[in-house]
Order: sequence, then structure tokens, then C-alpha cells
Amino acid sequence: MLKRGMPPIHPGQILKEMYLEPLGLSQGDAAANLGITRKTLSQLINEHQGISAEMALRLAKAFNTTPELWMNMQWTFDLWNAGKKVQLTKIKVFRGVVKSHTTKTTTIEVKSAKKVAKKKSTISHA
Repeated sequence: MLKRGMPPIHPGQILKEMYLEPLGLSQGDAAANLGITRKTLSQLINEHQGISAEMALRLAKAFNTTPELWMNMQWTFDLWNAGKKVQLTKIKVFRGVVKSHTTKTTTIEVKSAKKVAKKKSTISHA
């Protein structure tokens, strides 16, 4: 979970301050190149809209970055904001769940995989 200190910067602000302004690009010119409306770009820059996967692909191409860069910025921003709203103190860890580890893809380990597989098999044949 992200720490609750300073909030992450919205990717729209990063787009404006680190890409558009240094390159001297107007919102209209940038929007035209990205194949979106100026209104859509304005909503993103003014934090009224987030980065979608499609937008991440467009931005990555236009600014020679990766879509993951843009998606990770949005994910970090969204997760931090959700963490301020969601009450987690009353949620308990399910019995039988082992502390998971994270790799490139998230994995969840269960103590008794055979029991889980057997239950899934029983459910699918019901």
C-alpha cells in the first residue's frame, strides 16, 4: 500500500509541466497530434479525467515514452486517493491465505491448493 504522505502528482499535471510546456506545445497542437479533442486534453491536464490505456498508448507514442509510465502514474494517483477513502481496519485476512509475494504479475498463494482445486472441480460439475 502506498504511504499516506504527500499525494502523488496527477499525470495530467506531469504531461503539462514536463512535456507540453518544455516543448512549447499548445493544447490544440498536442490534441491534434494525439488524435483527441482539445477538450479531452484539457480535462486530462486539469485533473478532471484520468489516463486510460488508450490514452497511455497515444502519449507513449507522441512523447517517446512507454504506456506503462503513464498507466503507473495514473495507478499510483488512483490508489493513493482510494486509500484515503476506503476503511480497511475492519477487514480481516481470510484464514488459509499465506502472505503473498509480488512479481511482474500478482500471485496469491493458498495453503491448501489441493482443497481449493477440489472445491473448484466440485463447483464446476454441479
